[in-house]
Amino acid sequence: MYLRKVEGPRRVTLPDGRIMSRADLPPPDTRRWVASRKAAVVNAVKAGLISRGTALETYRLSEEELAEWENAVAAHGEAALRTTWLQKYRQP
Repeated sequence: MYLRKVEGPRRVTLPDGRIMSRADLPPPDTRRWVASRKAAVVNAVKAGLISRGTALETYRLSEEELAEWENAVAAHGEAALRTTWLQKYRQP
């Protein structure tokens, strides 16, 4: 079995004890961003599985978009990434 050379770790342990690997990340051509996929990218960046620059480049995200996802998860958890609940977590 051949393993492709990648920078950084191949898998990390998240604060809740789960193990996350690069296989758990959404595919680079993702067009429909559901809350679980957004959370996977945020967790990967936070845990050091992928760098912030790699996430921005791979998933074609803007710096502001990724920052909003990170702020939403930090403030309210993964549920805040749902687009239907966006108004519930917005500041007036």
